[in-house]
Amino acid sequence: MADRTLVALACLAGGLGVAASAAAAHIPGADSLKTAAHFLLFHAPAILALAGLAAVGATHAVATRIAAFALVLGLALFSGDLAIRALAQRPLFPMAAPSGGILLMLGWASAAVAAFLPVRR
Repeated sequence: MADRTLVALACLAGGLGVAASAAAAHIPGADSLKTAAHFLLFHAPAILALAGLAAVGATHAVATRIAAFALVLGLALFSGDLAIRALAQRPLFPMAAPSGGILLMLGWASAAVAAFLPVRR
């Protein structure tokens, strides 16, 4: 169930990335929205890949899923804050983007660690 949830969330991120890219193309000075779109678009396939690696047992499944969910949460905070700032001229909440960025970095580091953890076969 976790893998299917990750796949659905990755697809949502990809769709939101396309929507944010389109919106940014029509809003003058929407650089932060463009950044949010880029982050959504390049993390979506990474989350899909992590879900796939966990599902087939190529990496430590639990650690890989934790890394993928960290990416999802970090992406929601980071890109969400940037998008809301661009569209509503207010932050999601104080320190949302930095917190999301830290979670993204932790997610990537966790994915690297998960690749080296022993896999149960």
